[in-house]
Amino acid sequence: MRSIENQSTRLERGATPLYASQFDQRFSYCAYIPSYFAETDPLKHSLLVVIHGTERSAQLYRDEFKQFSEETGAVILAPLFPAGIGEPGELNSYKMIKYRDIRFDHVLLAMIQELTERYGISGEKFLLFGFSGGGQFVHRFYYLHPDRLLAVSVAAPGNVTLLDPSMDWFTGIRDFEEQFGTDIKLEEMSRVPVQLVIGSEDNRFLEVGRDSPFWLPGVEIAGNTRLERIRTLRKNWASQGIQIRYEEVPGVGHEGMKLLHAVKAFFAGALNTD
Repeated sequence: MRSIENQSTRLERGATPLYASQFDQRFSYCAYIPSYFAETDPLKHSLLVVIHGTERSAQLYRDEFKQFSEETGAVILAPLFPAGIGEPGELNSYKMIKYRDIRFDHVLLAMIQELTERYGISGEKFLLFGFSGGGQFVHRFYYLHPDRLLAVSVAAPGNVTLLDPSMDWFTGIRDFEEQFGTDIKLEEMSRVPVQLVIGSEDNRFLEVGRDSPFWLPGVEIAGNTRLERIRTLRKNWASQGIQIRYEEVPGVGHEGMKLLHAVKAFFAGALNTD
């Protein structure tokens, strides 16, 4: 029988269990390691981080990228940011990056460091994808850490943060430096390949009034549906010189799995041109 020590140090292949983050054990992550992972040359493997939506289906999204991992050699990391952190029933904190004493971008970066140190792969730059609530997290992470990204795919976010200096976070970026201790680096952002993707039928009306947990002055500017909001984000980013691959998948509503073929094609292209 293997010793416990040996079991903890061997390098797994395939789908891993959910592991508690050693940075903050309230949070966890799972991974997928391609079957032909090269321990003698781990730097040949890129990293793709997949961020779940409000439903927290981290393992499901991880599993949907298994074939992508086998085809490209990318290691897949899927964090789990549980609901109810800070207060019972709380669902949305991770989407905003900063909540009470938690910086969710720091939590993610610590997970990446933990995984990459174990496997010897580079996590200095990585691919990043998120759907719905994950799309909210991902585009805000992009504002904070463009230097860490090989490419970013933002899928169907329910709320968006515009590069608008006339509104405060999270609708705009007027107080961005005050909130995060850094400024927006547009030049670095413009160097990152960007995809915005959504279903053409993702047009359900979203609550925007003061009873909404996301209400802030100006939130209605982006529109009343996810489709309107991502189009507003596209226009806003383009006005700032960001080149965008924009895709509306025909006949698809708010269905993350049906967007993934477009996401995988985008990332495969980013890896081939890197």
